[in-house]
Amino acid sequence: MAVNASTSTEDLGVKSVGKLLVQYSVPAIIASVATSLYNIIDSIFIGRGVGPMAIAGLAITFPLMNLVAAFCMLIAAGGATIVSIFLGQKNYNRATDVVNNVFTLCLIHSIVFGGLTLIFLEPILLFFGATADTVGYAMEFMEVILYGTPIGFVFIGLNNLMRATGYPRKAMTSALISVAVNLVLAPLFIFVLDWGIRGAACATVCGQFSAFIWVMSHFLSKKSSIHFQRGNTWLSWTIVKRIYAIGLSPFLMNVCACVVVIFINRALLDYGGADGNLAVGAYGILNRTTMFFVMIVFGVTQGMQPILGYNIGANHFGRVKRVLRLGIWIGVAITSLGWIVSEGFPDKVSALFTTDETLIRIAREGFRIYFVVYPVVGCQIVIQNFFQSVGKPQMSIFLSLTRQLLFLIPFLIIFPRFWGVPGVWASMAGSDIIAFVVAIVTLWWWMRHTMRRMEENAGVLGASAGAVTEQTGNK
Repeated sequence: MAVNASTSTEDLGVKSVGKLLVQYSVPAIIASVATSLYNIIDSIFIGRGVGPMAIAGLAITFPLMNLVAAFCMLIAAGGATIVSIFLGQKNYNRATDVVNNVFTLCLIHSIVFGGLTLIFLEPILLFFGATADTVGYAMEFMEVILYGTPIGFVFIGLNNLMRATGYPRKAMTSALISVAVNLVLAPLFIFVLDWGIRGAACATVCGQFSAFIWVMSHFLSKKSSIHFQRGNTWLSWTIVKRIYAIGLSPFLMNVCACVVVIFINRALLDYGGADGNLAVGAYGILNRTTMFFVMIVFGVTQGMQPILGYNIGANHFGRVKRVLRLGIWIGVAITSLGWIVSEGFPDKVSALFTTDETLIRIAREGFRIYFVVYPVVGCQIVIQNFFQSVGKPQMSIFLSLTRQLLFLIPFLIIFPRFWGVPGVWASMAGSDIIAFVVAIVTLWWWMRHTMRRMEENAGVLGASAGAVTEQTGNK
């Protein structure tokens, strides 16, 4: 067992917070943008190479893709937070145990989830809102994705650990490798080989496989500060419980997103009339656009995570607060840019995905209504992920539920009855503004009570340690 961690992990407790956030967030942002871009470009290729119904079929897969992401992030996010805390405590042996356990859990989750979903794929997609016109496209896409889940799970899980253990640039590189391979192969498979929407899925899996090789080579190398160790634990119930406890927040967030998308798709089909499938396609365009900016914010929070985890573990609470404040300002700036682009140029954004005028018209209405409160989303996401990063999953789960379930679903039931399809877009905007208020109040309460108590306890411990040191010196 290597006992020396990378010097970059030691920097987390002493280096300037601003410089650390740039060091860790910029690579994570680049990786997140790259991931968003290849999803967007896949959609563009599908929309222009296959047609508007294929876009609608792709949108039908969003709930299932959210479930895939849920089971993956349950492991990845929990493992990344725990390994950061262990590194802050300089417990490198336990950090290695976490890496081993994350790898094992990724394989187990992917095989069980992927296998069961493949067996019941068609009825699942029909339940999610697929119609006779769209179910074929959705099945073609998801079959390939599900066969590739072991590759995708291990890639995403270990990539999060790579960033958390002090290698943000290598984590960025793995994402860029995945994107580059996907972008080369997608047009080849779709346009040249005429594989249609299945070709887009094949390109995605091939990209993930290339990145899988990259991250595996990192954790197999003894030159890496934290890497696979045969003699360490590969499946520990103690570690698994901690991973699940902390990873439960992003898991529930993605499960809620799955449930919400089902409600959205069904509302659009019910109130969209003859254009119901195209309304679902319009939501697909909105979803890809909003996720582009959300993923940039997630990149910021991923960069914050090792800094927050380390400094919480080391009782450096002032640094924790500085990271949070800076992250909130950056998050709001990013989603404000999304608001400007979406409100100012909705038709140009939609035209990237399709030439269908009806689809562009429906999407325009959605952009104008949904994005009206979008700037506050960045703040809500940063606060939610802050609680996850400092090992307070209950708070993060609560905020996830408020944004995506507690407010949005009642709005989706009520608003469309009065306003039809515009009511669907208004439901999303309404839940975002209320969730923002709840996040601000929750953060204020936690800082005023829990954080203050942690600071006081750390002060007492510090004073006791100082007294012991003084007595020892006197002797």
